[in-house]
Order: sequence, then C-alpha cells, then structure tokens
Amino acid sequence: MKIPDLRIANLVAKIPIIQGGMAVRISMAPLAAAVAEEGGIGIIAGSGLSAEELKAEIREARRRTKGIIGVNIMFAVREFAQLVHAAFEEKIDLLVSGAGFSRDMFTWGKEKGIPVVPIVSSAKLAKLSQKLGAAAVIVEGVEAGGHLGTDRSIHDILPEVVAAVNIPVIGAGGVVDGQGVAEMLKKGAAGVQMGTRFALSEESSAAPAWKAEMLKATEEDIVFVHSPVGLPGRGIRNPFTRALDEKADVTPTSCEGCLKHCEGNFCIMSRLIMAQQGNVQEGLIFSGAKVHKIKDVLSVHKIFEDIKEGILSAKEE
Repeated sequence: MKIPDLRIANLVAKIPIIQGGMAVRISMAPLAAAVAEEGGIGIIAGSGLSAEELKAEIREARRRTKGIIGVNIMFAVREFAQLVHAAFEEKIDLLVSGAGFSRDMFTWGKEKGIPVVPIVSSAKLAKLSQKLGAAAVIVEGVEAGGHLGTDRSIHDILPEVVAAVNIPVIGAGGVVDGQGVAEMLKKGAAGVQMGTRFALSEESSAAPAWKAEMLKATEEDIVFVHSPVGLPGRGIRNPFTRALDEKADVTPTSCEGCLKHCEGNFCIMSRLIMAQQGNVQEGLIFSGAKVHKIKDVLSVHKIFEDIKEGILSAKEE
C-alpha cells in the first residue's frame, strides 16, 4: 500500500507516525528531533520536567530539525497548565495530552493557534474532544505502555472512533513495525503512534540498562501495576513490581506534590526516573504489550526505513 501523509490542522507529516511521548525523560530532544527529521512527528515528554527544562528541550529539538515537534504533557501532573503554557511560548507545533482530560487546553490551543490532540480510549470521549476543538485524537487500546484508560483492544476501539468523528484518528498500542502500522491504516487510522519501538532506539534517552531489560523481556514479563495517578499501568516485571504484588510498603518518605491527585501507594515520578537512569531493580519500566517482538536497539533512521518497507509491502484491501 502507499504511504499516506498525516495531516493534523495545518501540519503535514510525510510519514504517518507520531512517536509516543514517554516520561520521565525517555522522549527528549534527541529522539523527537530524529523522528521529525525522518518525516514523522517527534514528541517531547514534558511530564516530570520543569517549565524551563521543557523550554530548553524544545529549543534543542528546534536546533536539530525543521520537522514537526510536539509535546506530551499528562493532565494528571500538578504543573500541567504551566508546562502547556511554557510549550506554547516556545511555539510548539502541537500539544498531546492524556492521563485525564482537560477542557481548558482546547481554549488555550485555539488562542495560540496550536493544534491540541488528546489521547482517548472511547468513541464518546473522541466525540467530546472533536466538539471542544481537538485537531485530531490519539486512540489508545489496552496494548499500549504506561498509563491506560481502557481494558479493550485498540483493534476493537479504533473502528468505533473512526466512525464517530471526522477529525484524524491516530491508532496507538502494540505497534512495533511497519506491518502493524499498515494494519492500523487499513482499519481507518490516519496515522499511528508508536512508543516502545522508539524507546528502544539509539536516540532514546533511556539508560543502556533500561534498554537491556526491555530487550530481554518475554511476553510473560509484561505486568499491570496500579499507578498513584489512579490508572492501571503496563510495564516490565522486576523486583519493584514484585514488591507491589506482595503488598510491600513502598510508600514514599517524602513528596514533591508532582500530581494533582496522588493515591500515595508509591512515587510514580521517582520510580520512573530510577528506571530511566538505569536502576532497573527499584525503578518502574513502562512498556507496551508487544515489547517481546523487538529484538534490537536501532537508529531512528533504520526504524523508519523498516516501517516504510512494511507499509509499502502490505497489500491493499
């Protein structure tokens, strides 16, 4: 099949791929810029950064590419509004947001002329997003990594959302190669968001130990945890997730108040940072359901070449 453009408002990505915004500090300027350079949409993960850190990452990405650069900021973080406004001040190309739902962000985006793309998991929320002014929606199924808003497969939800709205619908969850991208496009998606495949890229800011742990994960190593955000999250089994299973006391001894509402069962930010820095025993390693299908760490350029080959070799239906 032909490789379609992905059009979101006035933005045109030559390859219909959005790289997932993976926090904390996995999706930073080097990864986002590399994806944008290949013709996709590169995303900087703003959650867990300060406003000044986010601005610095956006500037660095701009220095590296003239391609499309967006930010992903979780609605659940306390500094959500400050981070969004910081990104808008840097004239980011688009805003992606999930882990909750903000009506205000659509107003802010309209005022600044910046497209807003919420992450949703149902046709109902997609329709509301369109009504409020979303330029597109990213639909995540249970196969996605990180925080999840549904227990249903993307392959069931996607056709419902495509039928419900007339804005671009981007499918997400469990896609690691061009064949998976082609399957989503055939189901009516305008594009595909991929996280885990890009987490295991040379340009990803994850520590080598983090990537090694991901590469050796089997299908049986994928687990769900209950995040302090109030949502289930998908990750890799390790001593920390076992401690959660065994009801060990892992409550934080101090709190920086990073979330609007925190259940306090553990500190999500500190555990994600531990993992990103290479402490794969005590950290939390978020991952998509199909990580076991990824066998190596590749450059973003090679990942895109493989994706394009997979789409082009797929048969039209």
